[in-house]
Amino acid sequence: MVKLGLQIFVFASLCPFAGLIADDFTRFRGADATGVAADHPSLPARWNDSKNVAWISDVPGQGWGSPIVVGHRVFVSSVVADEQGIKPQSGLYLGEGVRDPAQGIHHWMVYCFDLNSGAKLWQHEAHTGRPVVPRHPKSSYAAETPATDGERLFVLFGDLGLYCYSLDGKLVWSKPIEPKKTNMDYGAASSPVVHDGQVIVVYDNKEESWVASFDSKTGNERWRTARAETMSWATPFVWQNNVRTELVVPGQRVNRSYSLDGEELWSFDGDMSILVIPSPFAAHGLCYLSSGYVGDAHRPTFAIRPGASGKIALEGNFKNSEFIQWYQPQASAYNTTQIVYGDYLYTVYDQGFMTCHSALTGKEIYGKQRFSPKGSFTASPWAYGGKVFCLSEDGLTYVIKAGPEFEILNTNPLDELCIATPSVVDGKLLIRTLTKIYCLTQDEPTTAGQSPARSVGSSKK
Repeated sequence: MVKLGLQIFVFASLCPFAGLIADDFTRFRGADATGVAADHPSLPARWNDSKNVAWISDVPGQGWGSPIVVGHRVFVSSVVADEQGIKPQSGLYLGEGVRDPAQGIHHWMVYCFDLNSGAKLWQHEAHTGRPVVPRHPKSSYAAETPATDGERLFVLFGDLGLYCYSLDGKLVWSKPIEPKKTNMDYGAASSPVVHDGQVIVVYDNKEESWVASFDSKTGNERWRTARAETMSWATPFVWQNNVRTELVVPGQRVNRSYSLDGEELWSFDGDMSILVIPSPFAAHGLCYLSSGYVGDAHRPTFAIRPGASGKIALEGNFKNSEFIQWYQPQASAYNTTQIVYGDYLYTVYDQGFMTCHSALTGKEIYGKQRFSPKGSFTASPWAYGGKVFCLSEDGLTYVIKAGPEFEILNTNPLDELCIATPSVVDGKLLIRTLTKIYCLTQDEPTTAGQSPARSVGSSKK
């Protein structure tokens, strides 16, 4: 289980924060949470570790959050360990997490890089100490993607605390989070979201689950609502629809929507799979919810209409609900979040398959198509230029022709473990690997015979 900061994108026409510009990449899967980027002539369709590389920057430690971008600054979080721990590996891990906290002193870090050059602008050590909770063997103590309102940076280390920085690296405020026991000791991973002066955090665990709002300027808690959930890691979604603005949070027991002051608006038991990881998003006026643990027979996807209230479906009777546009019982992946591009909904399965359904009706367009060469996936897909991009854990990106027929156009290798979902901004594609950030752009190729620009940040403090 890794629900990751991964994940990315911005429609230039949807920019809900007054301090932001259209090309800012503000949260997990971008400002609109769709994974779809506006077309740009500089966005590449082919790359490797030297082709179409503008720069490469080393990122010390381990973190699986996506890079976010404000103006010309790129932000990521990471945790640097003084002692070597268990190295993450690709592939499915079925069973318990690492049962004991990692050994030795750890450094919870925030890094800022220049978008145009890759130079490291600043770093800040948010916390130093020994981890007090275990984690999933493939995850990190920095699994969450940061978020921004265009003026401040919000970095969540889920079992530790929420930290607010100015964009030039000054710590503005911090709020500790009391660590709790999570299912199978997998740890936290849901990323924060920001809306209208609120930073919203979900922490589902086996002791005391909650969703809470913190004032973006002061860090003061505005509200907190208890959640009867234990096995959910999805990033919440602020759904601005034609009826109202609401907060959608899936759950293994119950899918829920909340008002912006924490009151429940609607809910239903979706018979979700035992581990809920994919994050909600909206397209065509619908909100898409899914979960698909590989060992479950029921791996559903729901398309929800706006305006619901109360309990919107009886258990198992999803097709007769006024507010469920469509439902598919076996159309969700385990870790990856789906993507709607045009009129199609694409699902990338962890084991190396893709399916396509109508985003409007749920009708299957094509069934499971295997990626070749084979690969495993945690990062969520993204799209631009009539193509859907799928990054495997081995660092190979499969470029898929968008549309009703499955076709692999080409593959792009980086040859390093990749868990984080890439980010797209201002004609640049940012891919975070285990140790680096690659900035890829078609109009800034590396000069023949020269190495890509590199900023090395090896110090911890």
